[in-house]
Amino acid sequence: MNNAPSALPERISHRHIEVFRAVMLAGGVTAAAQLLFTSQPTVSRELARLEQLLGYALFERVQGRLRPTARALALWAEVQRSWQGLERVVDRALELGQAHSAHVRVLCLPALSHALLPGALAQLQAAHGGLQVSITTQESPLLQEWMAAQRFDLGLAELADAPPGTRSLPLPARDEVAVLPANHPLAQRKRLTAQDFAGQPFISLARDDPYRLQIDAVFEQAGVQRQLGLETASAVSVCALVQQGLGLAIVNPYTAQACAGPKLVLRPLAFSIPYQVHVLLPQHRPAEPAVDALVAALQQASTALRPSAA
Repeated sequence: MNNAPSALPERISHRHIEVFRAVMLAGGVTAAAQLLFTSQPTVSRELARLEQLLGYALFERVQGRLRPTARALALWAEVQRSWQGLERVVDRALELGQAHSAHVRVLCLPALSHALLPGALAQLQAAHGGLQVSITTQESPLLQEWMAAQRFDLGLAELADAPPGTRSLPLPARDEVAVLPANHPLAQRKRLTAQDFAGQPFISLARDDPYRLQIDAVFEQAGVQRQLGLETASAVSVCALVQQGLGLAIVNPYTAQACAGPKLVLRPLAFSIPYQVHVLLPQHRPAEPAVDALVAALQQASTALRPSAA
């Protein structure tokens, strides 16, 4: 008794599809053979074998020419889509071998996409050029979750605790600053104390923001009452409200400097509320060489931040 396994049935191969594509592009077997750098009999044989494996004809022979059937046209649409995807894969594979093709994916707090990160990227592009960077903004805790999932090359967050699977690199701490309308009487001061805010309309961060809690604690300890009415979760939004003359505020120095202009000025505080940004780096994601350069640029941008615009 013969227990040898039976031969596996022949399957449609990439070569069969390649021949079909060439025939569709060239409009005939002879021209397709030229595209594939092979002989006309070879193309005819491969095409016939493909039709045999499919169980239906792909072309009608009309006066010596091949005319695609409806099934062939439907298959051709799918082949075109798949081939475009394959071409993108090949293009990407070639790009990865070129020094200028580095692509860094950054995840950061929305406020840091307006401030700190743009300056660091400007330094990086000036020094290296050709760097591709995609920036995604997200608030905590999703920011921590996405970094833990190794979805990004670099993250920028306020929280010191590194999510699982990442390591945290603190940037130099900078003190929070006051922001006020440029025409406000307090804009004449070079430095503001807690007492300067007494009775002033004050724009706050969200109630659960850790920096809001620290700011409120300073004024409570100093016995200073402010006019509290407006609050928002975004430091950029805080500065926009200040620009409209709706009150004073205290925000991180990066956002303050990015928003400073004809309608808004920033001033240092007589008390200290340190603001620190942490760079999050994934430990299980393939390393992108350009990330080290971006980290260095972030450190330089943080160190170079002016303490005041006065």
